[in-house]
Amino acid sequence: MRTLILASLVAVLVLLLPRAQALTPLPSVSYAGKTVLVTGSTDGLGRELALALAADGAHVIVHGRNAERGQAVVDEITKSGKGSARFIAADFASMQGVREFADKVAATTPKLDLLVNNAGIAFNDDQPRRVSADGHELQFAVNYLAGWVLVNRLRPNLAAAAPSRIVNVASGSAHAIDFDDVMLEKPGASKRGYGQSKLAQVSMTVELAPAFAADGITMISLHPATLMNTTMVEGLGIPPRTTVAEGRDHVMGLIHAPALEAGAFYLQGKPVPPMDPQPADPAARKRLVALSEALTGVLR
Repeated sequence: MRTLILASLVAVLVLLLPRAQALTPLPSVSYAGKTVLVTGSTDGLGRELALALAADGAHVIVHGRNAERGQAVVDEITKSGKGSARFIAADFASMQGVREFADKVAATTPKLDLLVNNAGIAFNDDQPRRVSADGHELQFAVNYLAGWVLVNRLRPNLAAAAPSRIVNVASGSAHAIDFDDVMLEKPGASKRGYGQSKLAQVSMTVELAPAFAADGITMISLHPATLMNTTMVEGLGIPPRTTVAEGRDHVMGLIHAPALEAGAFYLQGKPVPPMDPQPADPAARKRLVALSEALTGVLR
């Protein structure tokens, strides 16, 4: 009788074993010894991400316009004794500047394990329309077009490091792109500038992710946190609702996530539909690709 009971218990355990193994969580992605690029990393969320990635043991390419602030981040990482860093300056208000920056990163970084497109600017609705060195509406240029250049110019370097990732820091603020007035020249158009640039990031992610995934590159977009206490938000005169630390923790959680859904927009750690339906429209995405190629001179 005891032998029968023991045999039955063994049979049950054998049946349960595959299920137990399936429930074992996958390990988080480590960036120790890997190379990462975080744009806009001399202040705010980007700076916190750069420090956190260095603490994981990564080599961080710090980006910004101000060399003094960039070197300060590099020095802080060096002093910590964890990871390493170097600074490369670039003004994303110039498409030539972005292309030269991308080429410099590509030439000095054979393998790039992670690209975080974080650099961004925002203006109040009542501020006058501003344009880039190329005559493009400035938020669209810095927040979106720069990222278009980087993902496409650095694709070979990301593919060489596969499996690798691209994280596009977008926003829950979303305005559909008016392809008849992308540069906000019509009266009252300025109020959609920031949301339009951020929704363009989401649309780009949806459009490019399948081809990048075939190269072993997982691309996502995300909303980090609402109105963090960054210099940008404070400059708008809007009371912060969350902290940079909250945004950092959310983004780092996804950066370390064992698996991500390529092309998805993430909110509070989960993939959700974008705040506007335009990214789901193939025709609109096709128009955005054509526009992006024309404005930057960089093909997909």
